[in-house]
Amino acid sequence: MKLSTKEDIDTPIDRVFEQLTNFETFERTAIRRGAEVERVMDTSEPVVGMAWNARFEMRGRTRQVQVTLTELDRPNTIRFDAVGQGIDGNLVIDLLPLSARNTRLSVAMELEPKTLSARLLLQSLKLAKTNLNKRFRSKIREFTRTL
Repeated sequence: MKLSTKEDIDTPIDRVFEQLTNFETFERTAIRRGAEVERVMDTSEPVVGMAWNARFEMRGRTRQVQVTLTELDRPNTIRFDAVGQGIDGNLVIDLLPLSARNTRLSVAMELEPKTLSARLLLQSLKLAKTNLNKRFRSKIREFTRTL
């Protein structure tokens, strides 16, 4: 299953990239929302190979996922790969400078089931894909406004 969206931001590309690689802020946000987040590689600078172990509640069950930063092409691309209980995924964030002050943010997320129960979970999400896509776009739009 794949979700994607694009948003234009009235901010220079370097500043957008800097905000997107401020991982401490994302860690704190996830913890405030009830997730347990542990950074595997303790470094303040973003580098390929950084990883996080996360644990959170979803649909009444505790889920675990390991997220790894697999590509960091400053200031154009950031890619994360995630391995969870039966579901693998990746998130690709591409930045494109439209002008000196404007940036286009493209976000694509893809999930792939590895077990039968994960396949059933993703199938139920696919049934609501229109609503899921709207929520995904809305969250990305809201996020870009805070940048």
